[in-house]
Amino acid sequence: MWSAAMWGGISGSAVLLGALVSMFLPIKTKIIGYIMAFGTGVLMGAASYELLGDAVHDGGIKPTIIGFIAGAAVFTLFDYLVSKKGASQRKRSGQKAAAGGGIAIFIGTVMDAIPESIMIGSSLLEKASVSFLLVVAIFISNIPEGLSSTAGMKNSGYSKTKIMLLWIAVLAISTFASWGGYFFLDHASGSIMSGIGAFAGGGIIAMIASTMMPEAYEDSGPLTGLIAALGLLASLLLDHYS
Repeated sequence: MWSAAMWGGISGSAVLLGALVSMFLPIKTKIIGYIMAFGTGVLMGAASYELLGDAVHDGGIKPTIIGFIAGAAVFTLFDYLVSKKGASQRKRSGQKAAAGGGIAIFIGTVMDAIPESIMIGSSLLEKASVSFLLVVAIFISNIPEGLSSTAGMKNSGYSKTKIMLLWIAVLAISTFASWGGYFFLDHASGSIMSGIGAFAGGGIIAMIASTMMPEAYEDSGPLTGLIAALGLLASLLLDHYS
């Protein structure tokens, strides 16, 4: 149980790490875009191999389809709602992000983090060991999110102390969500686990398409596709050798 919380905390700590780097080191926007593009590829692979692949294997195609569509639809709905409140640019580091407001950025980041962390915790139930691919994928994708979102908060006038408190809260929520994924899904049937895994996979894919990939291309340009492809290849290698 506490192992699930630990791994959720490790994956969530990348947002805090990105925030610290953004506050104390000058990072070029293009570098943030490169990291975001690579994280996009890795996370896409993790959603495909680890979440959807396992969902079909464990519970069948029907709960996988239902869970996947539901996850994508729910994320899209919540993304629409928080975007109306100013979080549509939450992964951007410029003035557009600043216009969104820090609290909206924070809410959007939490919305991104919860399904990822739940699946880290639940992966311990199925395999008795954490999904290394999922942890690495989420960790890599969270670093540029911390970098870009922190820059946006700084531009909107948030103090370093307030920014750190918000990201510590994200870390705590990620840790609790991972623990909850382990605790509340214990003894769940294969169909339920399949549906939940597919639900998280659908939400992650929708998040990648609507927030991460546009930011990566905006910052890094035509190289985005190549770097994302390398991230997907890295995901495949991690899945094969883990």
